[in-house]
Amino acid sequence: MKINELPSSLTSSKKRKRRGRGAGSGLGKTSGRGVKGQKSRSGVSIKGFEGGQMPLYRRLPKRGFKNIFQKKIQNINFNTIAKIITKHRIDPNNIKEADLFAKKIFTKSNGSLKLLNVGEVTDKINIEISYASKTAIEKIKKNGGSVTITTNK
Repeated sequence: MKINELPSSLTSSKKRKRRGRGAGSGLGKTSGRGVKGQKSRSGVSIKGFEGGQMPLYRRLPKRGFKNIFQKKIQNINFNTIAKIITKHRIDPNNIKEADLFAKKIFTKSNGSLKLLNVGEVTDKINIEISYASKTAIEKIKKNGGSVTITTNK
């Protein structure tokens, strides 16, 4: 005997309900469905039906849409870069987007990174990233750093 052939002590003794097998079974004739009507027939699904009243899903207005071609982009700013440099001991002269994904600081499934001009730049930063705002690039260049953008627009 194998482990998958062992009978379960919980369900092995319980019989399934055999509907429509005579009056003596207690579930004969109409099989517990009542008499006549749409619900007694097979193949009927009336989940959103409200008895002839306009259903809720048709009363509410349609709104918006989801663009399936939209690029996924995560925002990163100077405040988070400063935290990453101190917490994960990353060299500020060589920050790469691929390294941030590899060290699981950001997840790649949430999209590529975009550098935004939020916070202050204290030291020189050399960064390789997918996207960056013009003001963020200017701020880094003013401090003597450089931004390399990896994606083609």
